[in-house]
Amino acid sequence: MHHLSREQARRIALRAQLLDADAFADRPRDLLATVTHLTALPVEPTAAIAPSYDLVCWSRLGSSYQPSDLDDLLADRDVYDDGNGIRPMADLRLHLADMAAWPPWAEAQDWLEANELFRDEVLDILEADGPLPSKLVHATAQLPWRSSGWNADRNVRMMLELLLGQGVVAVNGREGNQKKYDLAERVYPEGVVAVPTDEAGPERDERRLRALGIARATGTRIPGEPIHVGGAGEPAMVEGTKGQWRVDPAQLERPFTGRTALLSPFDAVVRDRKRMEDLFDFDYVLEMYKPQAARRWGYFALPILYGDRLVGKLDATADRRVGRLFVDAVHQDVPFTRAMDRDVDAEIEALADWLGLTVTRQR
Repeated sequence: MHHLSREQARRIALRAQLLDADAFADRPRDLLATVTHLTALPVEPTAAIAPSYDLVCWSRLGSSYQPSDLDDLLADRDVYDDGNGIRPMADLRLHLADMAAWPPWAEAQDWLEANELFRDEVLDILEADGPLPSKLVHATAQLPWRSSGWNADRNVRMMLELLLGQGVVAVNGREGNQKKYDLAERVYPEGVVAVPTDEAGPERDERRLRALGIARATGTRIPGEPIHVGGAGEPAMVEGTKGQWRVDPAQLERPFTGRTALLSPFDAVVRDRKRMEDLFDFDYVLEMYKPQAARRWGYFALPILYGDRLVGKLDATADRRVGRLFVDAVHQDVPFTRAMDRDVDAEIEALADWLGLTVTRQR
């Protein structure tokens, strides 16, 4: 059992996520290697500043990263977008068994069975005209999808998402914020042998722990990429937190030098809000779904990393029509020193420069 302070745990988490100064300064600027280490980039496409997959890459690689680099990896089939994350194609073998058993819900299974003709019609359209966004796939369900939520009566999109989960359909590019769907055989390479679920699960857990550094074995599931690591790594206790953790032993006793960074709201450092609160004592809620009057920090506020602490939020919006990055506020969770002000301002300028924009501070 390893016994860690919160500071040690934070540094392990940041080092594993390639957010320490040594990784930023010394690591080769290799996008595929970065995605492979992180295991998955968030696919949330909100572009108030930039899509989250681009922000995650920029925060690790700096201005050497350009969004076209990720487009190239997707086009070359070095990585793939499964709707939950952009992953290295080499990891597809670890997900195929789960795809074959998808979906796990009886209601969805019954709906697919009742809509076999609808399914075939959707696949015929993609074979003839794909890749296509869902709005251009015109097919008729025999049995409409019933839901009390936002999916009610959106039959084509539900069919495409279920077929995507099964690995029958794949994402083949995007049109703005919209996924473009195609037959999986046009995206995934031939001959990939599925690793059985009982072997693939532990291997995915080990890879995820290497990317997270420290995480819980189990807990509440959230949509998208899992945040827990099962029995991977070694047990640890973190001072001031309840329960047991799992830690990557390769991260123990390694040196740490902090840096300043602006993070996506969907970055792995903050995506698991419970882990974020336990390790960083950071108060954060993504407010894009709240009415404007109820927001404290802004529509798409970026968490601010300074050293090994999360110290504030950047409320900013990119307006490409006028070439400006409008900074509405820098919310300070702790009083900034002059050095912190200087470093955070420099990171904002670096973000604007990467976006090809000029910083304009709102008064």
